[in-house]
Amino acid sequence: MVAHIRNAVVAGQFYPGTEKSLRKQIEECFLDRRGCGTLPNITQKSPRIKGLVVPHAGYIYSGAIASHSYCVLAAHGFAETFIILGPNHTGMGSGVSVMIEGAWKTPLGTVPINASLGKTIHTGIIDQDERAHAYEHSIEVQLPFLQYCAHGTSFDFVPICMMMQDSETASEVGSILAAAVQKSKQTVTIIASSDFSHAGFNYRSMPPEGMRVDKYAERQDHLAIEKILAMDPAGLIRTVEDHDITMCGYGPVAAMLTAVKKLGATKAGLLKYGSSYEVHPDSSCVGYGAIKVY
Repeated sequence: MVAHIRNAVVAGQFYPGTEKSLRKQIEECFLDRRGCGTLPNITQKSPRIKGLVVPHAGYIYSGAIASHSYCVLAAHGFAETFIILGPNHTGMGSGVSVMIEGAWKTPLGTVPINASLGKTIHTGIIDQDERAHAYEHSIEVQLPFLQYCAHGTSFDFVPICMMMQDSETASEVGSILAAAVQKSKQTVTIIASSDFSHAGFNYRSMPPEGMRVDKYAERQDHLAIEKILAMDPAGLIRTVEDHDITMCGYGPVAAMLTAVKKLGATKAGLLKYGSSYEVHPDSSCVGYGAIKVY
């Protein structure tokens, strides 16, 4: 019996609040002109995906970009367990927070937390603290995509919310995750939930005079993406800091890279880049990237 249900807090905001509408929008994300162009089917193509970078904005803006990560995930061995790392937007809870029991509910049903893996991860810098997860959207928005891709296949997950995103923290988190996955008897994929640059007037990150805001975001983001593709977590954090890149989840991405490198990953590939400007041209925009690591 599930001890605790964490109810969806951004259903009806970031994505539809009913099962029928949510399934419809997820399918539209996959089939969108910016999407992967096909609905996902679980197959066992090689190599298996060890890590992903996926955006976490409202589906209308970033869902089509996210679909590229989930198409690849389904095709290359949908895992039994997922570790989902997200940044802490709310400021609540500990610096690095994990939930180790219960389940999360979305309009597509409930997803149980892998208590055994969660308890193994709860060590060192990673605290057990549900407060950080109570209203955080960055992890929640990934679950309906996973539920849709699963087509009824059971899976579980461990949510980890990172307020602290410095290089030392990301390195320690990544090392803990790698050790925990190595002890697990299940297949595990680590998902880093992150948007890229938040550019323009709304975010106080202004482009140079004469440069359109989306072009500025793209220029900034490709500096960060270059480090991700080079499998360089410390270089990613250094680049974000040196160039004032307003990427909200660079710590989760760096932690994921640290972990999967220890687990044998050697390559990363950019699946798709886009921005909210493509959906709603404005004086501000947010960049999104879908990246696979294998």
